Amino acid sequence: MGEQRKQENEQPTNNPITESQFLAWKRQKDADTSAKKAEAARKRAEDIAAGTVQMNGRELFLHEPWVFDNSQY
Repeated sequence: MGEQRKQENEQPTNNPITESQFLAWKRQKDADTSAKKAEAARKRAEDIAAGTVQMNGRELFLHEPWVFDNSQY
C-alpha cells in the first residue's frame, strides 16, 4: 500500500492550459460574478422599496439625506 501512494505522488497531476483558455475562463467567471452582484443589488433595492429589509447607513444617507441634516444643532 505504501508503494501505491508513492507512485501516486510521483505522477504529475497538473493540467496545463493555454493563455487563451485561461482568459476565456476568467472572462466567464468575471461575467458570472458581475451578474450575481447585479442581481443581489437589484433584489436588495426591491426589498428596501417594499420595506421588507432595513437600510444600512449608506443606503439611508443616499435615499433619505434629510435624516442626517445637522443644521438645526
